[in-house]
Amino acid sequence: MLGHDLLDKNICDFIQTNLNSNEFQVHQLAGDASARRYYRIILGQKTYVLMRWEPFVAETYPFLSVLNHFKKSNVNVPTVVGIGENLGVILLEDLGDLTLERKFWESSKQEDSWPFYQKALDEIIKIHTTATKLNSKTTAKEIQFDTAKFLWEMNYAKEHLIEGVLKVNLSTQQKTDLEKIFTDFCEKLHHEPKVICHRDYHSRNLMLKLNQMYVIDFQDARLGPIQYDLVSLIKDSYVDISDSYADQMLNYYFDQTTFLTDHKKTKDQFFYMYEIQSVQRCFKACGSFASFMNMRQDKRYLKYLTPTLKKVMRSLAHFPEYKLLLNILIDAGAFEKNYEQM
Repeated sequence: MLGHDLLDKNICDFIQTNLNSNEFQVHQLAGDASARRYYRIILGQKTYVLMRWEPFVAETYPFLSVLNHFKKSNVNVPTVVGIGENLGVILLEDLGDLTLERKFWESSKQEDSWPFYQKALDEIIKIHTTATKLNSKTTAKEIQFDTAKFLWEMNYAKEHLIEGVLKVNLSTQQKTDLEKIFTDFCEKLHHEPKVICHRDYHSRNLMLKLNQMYVIDFQDARLGPIQYDLVSLIKDSYVDISDSYADQMLNYYFDQTTFLTDHKKTKDQFFYMYEIQSVQRCFKACGSFASFMNMRQDKRYLKYLTPTLKKVMRSLAHFPEYKLLLNILIDAGAFEKNYEQM
């Protein structure tokens, strides 16, 4: 059958067993930034997605652990059709190809995408509230964003963006001072109240099917500040959300949750940490884009460096005590560089 040669025979047998037919077609899908591989499986009028990685133990596999926890919390996630632990595969419901990113860019003006962003906010609110409070075992509650994890992300970005793509030769003093700056705001983020964070809650990981918003790519979920996911969604590298539209989204989040009152936080306190989280999260994203280039010569994400760096710059402007990071980026020409011509 068409495409069966794309998969090992034992994986084809797995699919045949779960679908009770060998009359299926296999089409490889474009990969994301991870090492996982995805295939669309077509059987008659029905389609499925096969996720392929490496062998796992289902009981402790983060993807399944988080999926099951989210499902119990009424978060919209794909349905599991079959699990092949030894093969390293999971057969899933096919959510199609319509992402929140696409709905944003299809809108004649960005605010026209509000019905879809409202659905996205509804799902993250479920994760931050219902899923966080739900008393069941999940890997999402066993790991967290702490000072060490935040610092690892910052240093990863320093290595791959500043020293790698930008070719900055940092002095010993600059490295020491940057470490102090990174540690300072990473510790502040660590001490914020924690909820379950998706960790990569952006417009490419939110899928629309039959007018419902579905959440994918949640296997790295962990405890962390609410600002992490909100920055991921609102300061998304793949779309360009205006300040007024961002305010609309944040006000909706505040109206639908009791976070501020529960933790005795003012909006000013929230926004102070929101800007610090913006520096950390957006700088981390730049590090990831740079690493794809450095480690595997993948240039697809370089075009997102400039808009994401500008988000870092805007947030750093709130914190003169962190100006060294901004100065290093300015001196390296980070905001004017044509990354796509590298």
